Amino acid sequence: MRTLKLTLLCCLLSAFTFANVSQEQKDALLALFNATNGEDWKTTWNLDTPVTDWYGVTVEDGNVVALNLTFNNLKGEIPRQIDALSSLRVLNLAFNRLEGTLPESLTKITSLEKILLFSNNLSGAIPASIGNLENLKALELYNNNFFGEIPNTIGNLTKLETLILSSNNLMGKIPSTVSNLKALKVLSVFDNNLLGTIPSAIGELTSLEELVLSNNAFYGNLPGELAQLSNLKTLLLSNNGFKGNYAALKDQLPNIVDFDLDEVNMKGALATLDSEDDDD
Repeated sequence: MRTLKLTLLCCLLSAFTFANVSQEQKDALLALFNATNGEDWKTTWNLDTPVTDWYGVTVEDGNVVALNLTFNNLKGEIPRQIDALSSLRVLNLAFNRLEGTLPESLTKITSLEKILLFSNNLSGAIPASIGNLENLKALELYNNNFFGEIPNTIGNLTKLETLILSSNNLMGKIPSTVSNLKALKVLSVFDNNLLGTIPSAIGELTSLEELVLSNNAFYGNLPGELAQLSNLKTLLLSNNGFKGNYAALKDQLPNIVDFDLDEVNMKGALATLDSEDDDD
């Protein structure tokens, strides 16, 4: 009986240790709590309880693997201590009032698979070190105030499936390195200050289902390589300076559902159709 009791006690102690996170990780969570006005969160944390009981925190094998604090009234900046959450796979702080820049320290968490920070007030440039996140599958930074260019290192994120940078103040060109993102299904950069032509290498993204480029300053002919995107369902190009036969392109995309046209291109397409009718 005594042996059984000792065994049970050891199991309980082992389970407790198994569930507990390190002090370093707990300190990182506390830094986030303090930096974002945690006492005024919609659903706050009781700091006297175990981390495993804290709202939006997922713990596996004694490590914090996910933070989901969306719509929770976070106000402040993401602290640099965030990198202590070295096993984090999902960071979802969307729909809050976060300010400041995307900390370089965040890009040290190479286990990250999803960064969802949309609909905040974040600003500054997207750090070039974002390319360190080799396991990233989703990067959603839309509805913020990011500026500067999209870093070339974005092409290092070869597992990326979703890249949404819309409604920011980004400028410059779409880097040609996006052609490395063979797993990409969604590429959305609408409502920025991006310019230049669309790199023909975009035709190499054969998994792409959604391409949204509207409301920028792109120009030039649409690359014929767009017709290679046979899985494309959404193609939004309006409010740019593109040239080309939109109607012909649409006919070459078998799965297209959402397709927009600038008024000038629409008139051009109709004129082409009218001309063909007159020839008949």
